[in-house]
Amino acid sequence: MIEARSNSFRTSDTIKVLLADDSDIVRRVIRQILSAQSEIAIVGEAVNFAQAIQMASELEPHVIVLDLHMPDENKIPPREVRTHLSHGSRVLAVSVSNDDDSEEIAESLGAVLFLDKMDLARTLIPAVMQFERTRSAAA
Repeated sequence: MIEARSNSFRTSDTIKVLLADDSDIVRRVIRQILSAQSEIAIVGEAVNFAQAIQMASELEPHVIVLDLHMPDENKIPPREVRTHLSHGSRVLAVSVSNDDDSEEIAESLGAVLFLDKMDLARTLIPAVMQFERTRSAAA
């Protein structure tokens, strides 16, 4: 599901990340995981899709770590989420449900990668850093 994009999404050496998850505990864990890397800066935290869309527009993150299941998931069509989040940002979808339905939801939201929340300690940093390698190769 990873797609190569030719546009440069970085303007500095720091990868700007927006966290979007309705669980404070999950956001805290993700924040701890990502804070271990000096090249990664968390620029904002959203608790639902509407807030993620607004913050993505304002903060212009390079990567959005997006929970697939938040309270307003049925109120905003996937196409609208995809349109607003994918402009210059790479979406990493996360969920505790690691099944075909979740994979389809991730794709409909424009995610370039789908990660199991139960395995984020091992997979999240390599996934975020992958975009740096992609950007460096395109430069």
